[in-house]
Order: sequence, then structure tokens, then C-alpha cells
Amino acid sequence: MTREPIPASAYDMDHAEEVEERRTLAVLVDNEPGVLGRVVGLFSARGYNIESLTVAEVDRGKHRSRITIVTTGTAHMLEQIEAQLLRLVPVAAVIDITKSKRGIERELALVKVAGEGDPRVEALRIAEIFRARVIDTTNESFIFEITGASEKIDQFCELMEPLGLVEVSRTGVLSIRRGKDAG
Repeated sequence: MTREPIPASAYDMDHAEEVEERRTLAVLVDNEPGVLGRVVGLFSARGYNIESLTVAEVDRGKHRSRITIVTTGTAHMLEQIEAQLLRLVPVAAVIDITKSKRGIERELALVKVAGEGDPRVEALRIAEIFRARVIDTTNESFIFEITGASEKIDQFCELMEPLGLVEVSRTGVLSIRRGKDAG
């Protein structure tokens, strides 16, 4: 006698096949003490990781700041993050820049490279290709300023590694949407 398979319950569904996505969220908040702590606390309490975080006041008249958060998770987890952020009282809006076809993301990095001779010349050649600017130089090192997508900065740093990469300082991701409307 063979048994019929029992239909899977929605509660038993395996979520292992869900793909993780990277998202950039712009969170407009009231600029008041403790707001950043509440936003970060929401991520921390639920075990969500923040890959990049930038904050700046964007409207002094309305006392509004923009928090740009880069995070990774399943589609369901990311929807939960958005919904939970919107429940926080000081949050005015959450904009998913990644989902917007008009979204632009950029990052700034300062990259220190030490070297002499051929490695020094090669570092300058690579910097020119990546449109990195030399903002400081000594006989032993350069400091380059580079802007662009995070992946571009990662590649630049990877190429500088064998040439004498000393230190990297990154701003974190900034984002905005094209067009005349805010957000």
C-alpha cells in the first residue's frame, strides 16, 4: 500500500531557495536626537546587516535628514525592513532606490598607495584609467580620490593592492533618483 504525499503547508515551505538581493534604501527622517539610533536599532534587533550607512541633513527648514542604507536579504526580508522602517514615528518616507530605474548610486573613497619606481608609475596609470584624482603626493606615496559605483572602487583597490595599497577610507553609498521630483 502506497501513501499519497501530504501537501506541503505554507508554514513548512523551505525558504532556502530564496535569493538574497542587495538594496539601497533612502530613509527621510525628522532630524532629532536618537533617530539614527532607532533606525540602526531596528536592524540590530532583527539581525539585519547594514553594509553601508550614510546620514546628512538635507532640509534645514523642515529639519529633515536622509539616511542611505545598503542592506542585503531575501525579497520578503527586505519588504519587512521597509514596512518596519515606515512604522517608526520620525520616518517620513522610505524610498527603494534599487527598484527605481531612475536610481543613481555613488560612493567616494580616499585611497593611499605607497611605492617607488615602476609600481608608482603603474599606480598613476591605473588611476588615470579609473579617473581617480591625485589629491596628495609625497616622494613615497599618493592619496587618490575616486568616485563611482561601489564595484568600481572595489576594482580600483584590488588593482592597487600589489602596487602598495596602504589605506582606504570610504564614505558609504549615496543615492538619488533622476528627474525633477524629490526622493
